[in-house]
Amino acid sequence: MHTNRIDHIGIAVRSAQERLKFYKGFLGLQVTDIEELPDRGLRVYFVKVGDTRIELLEPMSDNSEVSGFLEKKGEGIHHIAFNVIGIDDAVRLAKESGLQPLSEEPKMGAGNTRVLFLHPKTTGGVLVELVEGAH
Repeated sequence: MHTNRIDHIGIAVRSAQERLKFYKGFLGLQVTDIEELPDRGLRVYFVKVGDTRIELLEPMSDNSEVSGFLEKKGEGIHHIAFNVIGIDDAVRLAKESGLQPLSEEPKMGAGNTRVLFLHPKTTGGVLVELVEGAH
């Protein structure tokens, strides 16, 4: 596996439209894509910042992937994602390195990417997402 760059920073929000007042209105950034991921209960807004992006994660239901996070911690940084090549090796490499993948194989992510999350207990308190593919 080879790490290329920071792909995005995921931020859990209750209302993307409300938060976009800051990102678009104040910072002058541009939303480049909006995608619904019904199997994960998410609506995702991508905001371009130079060569990386901010990913606003808005729940579409009470049992979305970010609902528990929002309930427990409130809005804020949810994860940091690294773009990689060779994600199929990531589960094995993670386990060999003492890290805990949250699934046994990469899953489909936004923008036809493949993703794998690593448990924050094993990455210094940060939920890490590995992303393979271009958006």
